[in-house]
Amino acid sequence: MTLSRFLAVLAFVVFLAFFGVVVRFVPHPDLVVAIGIGVLLAGYDLWSQLWSRAR
Repeated sequence: MTLSRFLAVLAFVVFLAFFGVVVRFVPHPDLVVAIGIGVLLAGYDLWSQLWSRAR
């Protein structure tokens, strides 16, 4: 794994940790849905940019 891929995955993990804390301490259903959609979009973008095409 190259450094850029490692840093991208690390950034996504920090992103998940931050929003995990928000969901844990502010458990409003609409906020949880909005964060879930954002996390899914970010995860899809990470996957599509890092692993879908050969370099």
